[in-house]
Amino acid sequence: MTNDPTDIRNFLRLSKNITTSGRLQPGDPQRLAAIGTARVINLALADHPEALPNAQQEMPGAGLTYLHLPVPFVEPAEAHYKALVAALEAAQTPVHVHCIMNWRVSAFFYRYHREACGMAEPEAREWLEKIWSPHTSDTAEAAPWRAFVERTQD
Repeated sequence: MTNDPTDIRNFLRLSKNITTSGRLQPGDPQRLAAIGTARVINLALADHPEALPNAQQEMPGAGLTYLHLPVPFVEPAEAHYKALVAALEAAQTPVHVHCIMNWRVSAFFYRYHREACGMAEPEAREWLEKIWSPHTSDTAEAAPWRAFVERTQD
């Protein structure tokens, strides 16, 4: 959409009601509210140096509901994925999901697209790789994410 704040790190619109990004900075919650976002889900750890300070206060201050589902970058688990799916299904409003780089979020949405939306693998992978590909990264941190996306249930 034309008013999307594309200067937010790795901002991506997945649909009319779902946007994703990397880290949020002060003032970004108000910008998200201005484009119609009603709920923000954060997958980053609160103690990350780039985490939005006072997110618990800033989100409601911008008129947004806020849910923090911290996912350790080196240890994504099925419970984390199931919690995100439940939150998305309960939201029923425009939602923005973010972490620090949009890598966690992209991997989660790869699975969500495949499992909950029935998206074909090549299309789901295309969305994933707009931001990051754990399959082409040879870092040790990418290994748990390769395993995470490979657990996709058709």
